[in-house]
Amino acid sequence: MKKPVKYSWIGNLLRAGGDAKTSKDQDRYVTGILYLKPHKSGGGVNLCAMAEIAGCIDPCLVGAGRGQMSSVQRGRQRKTDWFNSDRESFMAQLVTDLEKFVKYCAKRDVKPAQRLNGTSDILWERIPVARDGVTYPSLMQAFPEVRFYDYTKISNRNVQHIANYHLTFSYSEANPAYARHVTQALERGMNLAVVWRSADLIPQSFQGLPVIDGDETDLRFLDHEKSGDRQCIVGLYAKGAAKHDTSGFVLD
Repeated sequence: MKKPVKYSWIGNLLRAGGDAKTSKDQDRYVTGILYLKPHKSGGGVNLCAMAEIAGCIDPCLVGAGRGQMSSVQRGRQRKTDWFNSDRESFMAQLVTDLEKFVKYCAKRDVKPAQRLNGTSDILWERIPVARDGVTYPSLMQAFPEVRFYDYTKISNRNVQHIANYHLTFSYSEANPAYARHVTQALERGMNLAVVWRSADLIPQSFQGLPVIDGDETDLRFLDHEKSGDRQCIVGLYAKGAAKHDTSGFVLD
């Protein structure tokens, strides 16, 4: 059996193909990811507004995989400092990276996808950007040829008008105060990503919704194919520091 092609691309801010999970998807899409320093760890600016109330600071995936390397952490700090200190030039560089990434994918006849919040929870839909002399309300609208998707803990994000941006809500039982945000996400029809201690603990249904295997692929905007176009739970198993979490973010 012929092995699938593995793509790898590195830009100034974005990279694709170096992540074990997104590499599974490369027969259909190649996913680029932007990794920044989460919560307040990047210099006092909170890039994950709901991290404390959701109880996900300690089990954050910022230290999983390649994130354990000091060189990787320094690179993420550099990007975070740039984002915080000079937003305009940072966004201009993102445009440059995305244009190069789109061309890279086109040459290889694969579709480009992008996660802007690899380890952050920024409201990218509210950050305008210029491309080819035109100012767009967001990166997503500036690049309609790219499928953007993210996980979020902010249940009232307004992205319904952005056809190429898909959000999956991140579930947690670490703080009772977070429960109302979970309820709001469910009422808004969002899929919920739920983390269990191990793969064998993931049930077939949760909160009255079917559970799909979220580790089979990272392409959350295609989850409707598995769920039969139904709202669903994206079942994930704990990785990195999350394996030892006892806050309620990881379920047993």
